[in-house]
Amino acid sequence: MALIRGCVSRLSNYTQKTIPALSLVSRNSSDAVELKALLAEKIKEEQKIVKSFREQYGSKVVGEVTVDQVYGGMRGIRGLVTETSHLDPEDGIEFRDFTIPQIRKLLPKTPGGGEPLPEGLFWLLLTGEVPTLEQVKSVSKTWAERAGLPSHVVTMLNNFPSHLHPMSQFSAAITACNTESKFAKAYSEGVPKATYWEHTFEDALDLIAKLPTIAATIYRNLYKDGSSIGAIDVNKDWSANFTSMLGYDDPNFTELIRLYLTIHSDHEGGNVSAHSVHLVGSALSDPYLSFAAGMNGLAGPLHGLANQEVLVWLRKLQKDLGPDASEEEVKEFVWKTLKSGQVVPGYGHAVLRRTDPRYIVQRDFALKHLPDDPMFKLVSQLYKIVPQILLELGKVKNPWPNVDAHSGVLLQYYGMTEMQFYTVLFGVSRALGTASSLVWDRALGLPIERPKSMTTEGLMKLVGAI
Repeated sequence: MALIRGCVSRLSNYTQKTIPALSLVSRNSSDAVELKALLAEKIKEEQKIVKSFREQYGSKVVGEVTVDQVYGGMRGIRGLVTETSHLDPEDGIEFRDFTIPQIRKLLPKTPGGGEPLPEGLFWLLLTGEVPTLEQVKSVSKTWAERAGLPSHVVTMLNNFPSHLHPMSQFSAAITACNTESKFAKAYSEGVPKATYWEHTFEDALDLIAKLPTIAATIYRNLYKDGSSIGAIDVNKDWSANFTSMLGYDDPNFTELIRLYLTIHSDHEGGNVSAHSVHLVGSALSDPYLSFAAGMNGLAGPLHGLANQEVLVWLRKLQKDLGPDASEEEVKEFVWKTLKSGQVVPGYGHAVLRRTDPRYIVQRDFALKHLPDDPMFKLVSQLYKIVPQILLELGKVKNPWPNVDAHSGVLLQYYGMTEMQFYTVLFGVSRALGTASSLVWDRALGLPIERPKSMTTEGLMKLVGAI
């Protein structure tokens, strides 16, 4: 895996509540041509590397599997190839070998802006190369041109009951968009397997373009009395169009969303959402169906709801202790949480062994834009207190805060208090990584995924227990 990654790094209005149906949506934008051509070159190089690597080392054993791993959700078993990112225990998530601090510095930004444009990360994930601002602008324009939704999806979204969870609406709408799948159409026409990645690439562009439109429609319907999301501006970047459709006009909130969508985009391939997209895609389900599967996994409380749990816990702390709690009072509250058998939400990570770099960049953002916010001050106080308590317990390998310890606080500050919607934001971001990976899955011709399962009795016989 490291060898492969290293080589890559080198080398309008409707009758109902409306969503703009742009005239350019139905055709491929010429602005995507450069990215596709570059990707084609990278794919040829990578195919040669993988072919040679497998010929020489295909029978090489990469690890052993323990009984505990079989029963423990396959945690730590090396069994997937994901080209786009890697999780390092010390440096955190690395996007094509670039750390979070590096991409925050290197990726193009809007003039006068301080945060990276997610379009640049998408380019990086696909190609392994840091794009220019002009290249990023071409992606922004492409996504704006393709952001319109099919009329049947608009109708469906506008007729969902208000008690249907935002993630259920999000997943259903994504699934219904598969009427637009270029991959499904090409496959039904019998195109050569070698071109699968090209049609997946087009679907990836279309899917990512439509997600903010879907998400904003859900948000407006549920929380803003169904008001129109307005027009999509082809001269705005992806995040700016998104925040405008959501109904926010604070440029700092747009900057936050640019940062949020970038740092939540990918996290290796073994987490539930990424793995689900890969798994369903391996059956040659189109990218819309595959991504919807990932969103159903993200909706689970053990995966995409962590920042909500952090906010609920923080609010309880504030309610119980008041706004001016002392350090000793906060320590006592943390100990009370732990002694009751609960965890401190937002702390710890299965792989990381230091503070999550995604937490750090969010903290930097808060120090710059909201240093006096009471909730941020509480988060900062906990940053000093919780790790020491967890170290004192002696049972926690990583006592440091992760990405979820901070993100909800930032969203709340700018007025997005609807916590059930947070996972939808997460989902919009996660498309960048999973869609990129799907393109590479098809480019490398990865087969349908089918691990071997065993009964407990069969496993006991295998290890000589019976």
